[in-house]
Amino acid sequence: MARKLGVDPIELARTNWLSRGWDDAADGMAIVTSVMRVQQVFVSEVEAVLKPSGLTFARYEVLMLLDFSRTGSLPLGKIGERLQVHPASVTNAVDRLELDGLVTRDPNPLDGRSTLATITSRGHQAAMDASAALNERVFSKVSLNSREERNLFQLLSQVRRSAGDFA
Repeated sequence: MARKLGVDPIELARTNWLSRGWDDAADGMAIVTSVMRVQQVFVSEVEAVLKPSGLTFARYEVLMLLDFSRTGSLPLGKIGERLQVHPASVTNAVDRLELDGLVTRDPNPLDGRSTLATITSRGHQAAMDASAALNERVFSKVSLNSREERNLFQLLSQVRRSAGDFA
């Protein structure tokens, strides 16, 4: 692990932005840089928790999406839409999950042109085990109180909405 810094490098960068006269962009730069650093922290924590299960976060998300669906099945296109990822990413994740026996591919009975991914009982168990580990070691340890977590989520939702993620 890297040694802890005595000063926040993003706050230092913000100060440098202000000294250059970029006052209108300084806070935005600090926010974007902070979010990107926090994303690195979360990815590292999530990968460490999921590694023993052989899952990546992308595969975990697919399993959870299928597990939350009414039938345990969704068309691959719907998975990509809900997870906001490229179709190739869905195909790769489902390929690996299928190889591991966690999902099956089935023809869509409502649309012969599309394929359904269906979670297996092993996939359901893997999703539950991974969720328990993530809930305990990552999701419940965000270092904010409940009110702060909800506020941050609302603020990030505003950014995502303005970026066109949802209406």
